[in-house]
Amino acid sequence: MPSHLARVNAAARSAVQTRFTALLHHIDIEALERAFRRQKRQASAGVDGITVSDYEQNLETNLRDLCSRVHTGRYRPQPVRRVYIPKADGGRRPLGVPTLEDKIVQSAVAEVLSAIYEVDFLGFSYGFRPGRNPHQALASLHTAIMSQRVNWVLDADIRSFLDAVS
Repeated sequence: MPSHLARVNAAARSAVQTRFTALLHHIDIEALERAFRRQKRQASAGVDGITVSDYEQNLETNLRDLCSRVHTGRYRPQPVRRVYIPKADGGRRPLGVPTLEDKIVQSAVAEVLSAIYEVDFLGFSYGFRPGRNPHQALASLHTAIMSQRVNWVLDADIRSFLDAVS
């Protein structure tokens, strides 16, 4: 975690009631570059067709332009490209593929928000947290069930719920 975000994290940790109202200055060229470096090199391109290797050819200029657009209010997310991936039951699962710049901005914003909200999560929270994954959640669940008395386990799967939500 960069030092300026470590300070944000420390402020969130020390004063639970702290309100963070001005965070855009944390989305700078360095934050955008860190976000770019986190992108998967073989990821599919969005509606603009730009890949990681395309963007990287003029990285400094591209990130400078992106940062400028973010800070002047000219940045607008692009439509998400819809693709369908096959499911085991023969159906197809819809998947949205954002553009590379949208992924970069999302990742940079997530980095700032994680510095603030990470302190609010409990130890057994796993969803969408850095350094945590579903396999670790399942391992924790297994350990808890095998080492403690459990009265009931709830499992819910709402079929195609997200397919129907606008």
